[in-house]
Amino acid sequence: MTFLPTLRIAVGAIARNRARSLLTMLGIIIGVAAVIVTVAIGSGARASVANQINGLGSNMLILMPGSVNQSGVRTGNGGASTLTAGDGLAIAQLPHVAAVSPTVSVRAQIVAGNNNWQTTVVGVAPSYTYIRNWAMATGTFFSQSNIASSAKVAVLGQTVVSNLFPNGSNPVGQTIFIRNVPFVVTGTLSAKGQSSVGQDQDDTILIPYTSALERLVGGTMLASMDVSADSAANIAPVQTEMTTLLEARHHIAAGTPDDFQIRNLADIASAASSTAATMQLLLAGVAAVSLLVGGIGIMNIMLVSVTERTREIGLRVAVGARRQAILWQFLVEAVVLATAGGALGAAIGAIGSEAVAYFANWSASVDPLTVALAVAFSALVGVFFGYYPAAKAAQLDPIVALRFE
Repeated sequence: MTFLPTLRIAVGAIARNRARSLLTMLGIIIGVAAVIVTVAIGSGARASVANQINGLGSNMLILMPGSVNQSGVRTGNGGASTLTAGDGLAIAQLPHVAAVSPTVSVRAQIVAGNNNWQTTVVGVAPSYTYIRNWAMATGTFFSQSNIASSAKVAVLGQTVVSNLFPNGSNPVGQTIFIRNVPFVVTGTLSAKGQSSVGQDQDDTILIPYTSALERLVGGTMLASMDVSADSAANIAPVQTEMTTLLEARHHIAAGTPDDFQIRNLADIASAASSTAATMQLLLAGVAAVSLLVGGIGIMNIMLVSVTERTREIGLRVAVGARRQAILWQFLVEAVVLATAGGALGAAIGAIGSEAVAYFANWSASVDPLTVALAVAFSALVGVFFGYYPAAKAAQLDPIVALRFE
């Protein structure tokens, strides 16, 4: 007997017992749907984490002050004021460094006309928007000549714009006061929204770092530096070169703790992605147990089917059917049950993933390869759990089978 007639007999046997067949497939349906939903949510979470990390900057390293020991008292990270603009200029000359921006941050009350707003004022270099992947919404960013002259110019984030200019007027060209110092607005930044830790990234004002040092802070030391490597592959080499350079510039002897620290966003992204992947595998593993339960259900029903159709099997063998044909008949029936359940589960899982993304506002990404693998695995479950009932049917003695009541 060829495959198509065997398939027709199997489908006919399933169709004769629709309710029982559907209940048999239910375990497979639930298992496949659960696997697809959990994998989709996990993939979406990993993609969301990656986008949030990438949104912070382009191949970025963050250089921050480290700890110092003062009379036996360790100040902790950030306690050392050792970073200077000269360090930034030296780092910019390193191979594979695409851009460097010093950073000076202060909290200040801003006044514009009759409105005021407290926000974070950050002194940066013109390269800041490149490093942070931050586009302009209106106007222009300040230039290197503004850095050299410590110009009193500013670029506003959208949250600041909405609070200082609530009537919708164009802030470009208008004057704001930062700690009673007048600054002219040259542009506004595009909206970025909240960061991964819930911080409003648009609640900020950017000014030249030289202006921040001279007019707001009254010092020469930087709070931090943002450094961008020219490619993701060169982040680690740039970090090593920065460490060597700064240890030489700061006269740090071998074996002595550095007075700076370098944070690698690629390491943060990798750790976050690894955590999400682990959770994804755990959830998918739990969901896969449902597939095994469904497979046991298929084996159970197929054994019942063999018992019910014992006389039919005996009659077919008596008129010349080979045992291999009997084996294939019941094996194909089990595989059809499992594959149909897998296809229904895949459809339900895809719809469920979209529902989770819509109602829970949670990122979910359905991968077609995952769907195909889930359906293929369900077919393998049918083969594995359907073989024993099929083999039992093929081994029936036709004389005993014909006498079976």
